[in-house]
Amino acid sequence: MEKTRGLVLGKFMPLHNGHIHLIETAAAQVDELTIFVCSIASEPISGALRYHWMREQFPSLRVIHIMDENPQEPGEHRFFWEIWTNTIQRNCPEGVDIFFSSEHYGDELAKRINAKHILVDLERKKVLVSATQIRQNPWGNWAFIPTVVRPYYIKRVVLSGPESTGKSVLSKKLAAHFNTNFVEEYGRTYCEEIKNDLDPIDFGHIAGGQMIMEDMAAKKANKVLFCDTDLIITQVWAEIYFNHCPQWILEASHQRKYDLFILLDVDIPWVNDGTRAFEKQRHWMWNRLREEFESRNLPYIMIKGGFQERFDQAVEAVEELLGREA
Repeated sequence: MEKTRGLVLGKFMPLHNGHIHLIETAAAQVDELTIFVCSIASEPISGALRYHWMREQFPSLRVIHIMDENPQEPGEHRFFWEIWTNTIQRNCPEGVDIFFSSEHYGDELAKRINAKHILVDLERKKVLVSATQIRQNPWGNWAFIPTVVRPYYIKRVVLSGPESTGKSVLSKKLAAHFNTNFVEEYGRTYCEEIKNDLDPIDFGHIAGGQMIMEDMAAKKANKVLFCDTDLIITQVWAEIYFNHCPQWILEASHQRKYDLFILLDVDIPWVNDGTRAFEKQRHWMWNRLREEFESRNLPYIMIKGGFQERFDQAVEAVEELLGREA
């Protein structure tokens, strides 16, 4: 018997649980399912990112990124159906037996490509959400956003500052307060478990490890992720050790985006815990971090005082940040 081939297409902007229900329903009814992730350059969420989400969510399915600047509605072009039929035939030369959708337009498109149309959950009774609702209010629809997509919407908050300013303790307390998780400082773990006498190559390992840990934690975060350091801190530490930072770390630090930096003051005593060794550089490092935030025009606040005061100031700042999305 020949394989039965199915097709699902959409913008998936963003991918949500309703789309997943559609795709899983389709995959169960055919031998081979193809998914078109369709994008045009003017859309607010990158098509490449949406394609990545789909590939990660469905690694065993055939996923194709369609970047043709096709008309989006029949009224936009008199040859709307012919254009889309051509796109499908070009990317599915073996043909399509069943076209799956959750919209009535599927009847006409299926007829054009000589396929059967199966309509899945037209009235959204299985999953009561749409991509438009998620774009307009992602946090109010958080339960409908799959793990692969959540990092796009979470707010990332960096706890920044020199040694012995309470970043690690504050990260844990804030994560508990906001019912989410935090990212530990990989550089500290690296120094404790591998080596403390660092060479330039070690900073590459530390930077790479920090990014991996952060990206993994982002998938499990609940709307906000607290980062006990970032690549700017790695950059400044490299400057302390070697008077310069590897270029790729600088470039990576400029590419990563955060919603708030909380710079902790050095107005609490330095504590030697066996790993720390740069008491005399604390003020220099604090000023250097602030200088970097200013030069990059990054959103940051400064907090000081005792540990409870720092916690209260940080909570207030994060609540203000999150309140903008409510």
